[in-house]
Amino acid sequence: MLSKRHTPEQVITKIAEGDQMLNEGKTIAEVARSFGITETTWYRCKSTYGGMKANDAKRLKELEAENRRLKIMVADLTLDKAMLKELAEGNF
Repeated sequence: MLSKRHTPEQVITKIAEGDQMLNEGKTIAEVARSFGITETTWYRCKSTYGGMKANDAKRLKELEAENRRLKIMVADLTLDKAMLKELAEGNF
């Protein structure tokens, strides 16, 4: 089965719809089945995006991308530092 990635805005909308279905008396299994996901996926999305608004989710994704970029920069700088230190010691 081919998996489909949803945008954070779509996930937040589906969580709101699912919460409404739960308030109407449906079970978690029925809600998850109606969206074509597993209960585990429902709980994971709920814990990640529950209580967020669409613009909050967009900001979260932007921050995650920036954090990923900064981690790569730190790794590169650490490697450069290690190489320069090794050259300065003459162990090449």
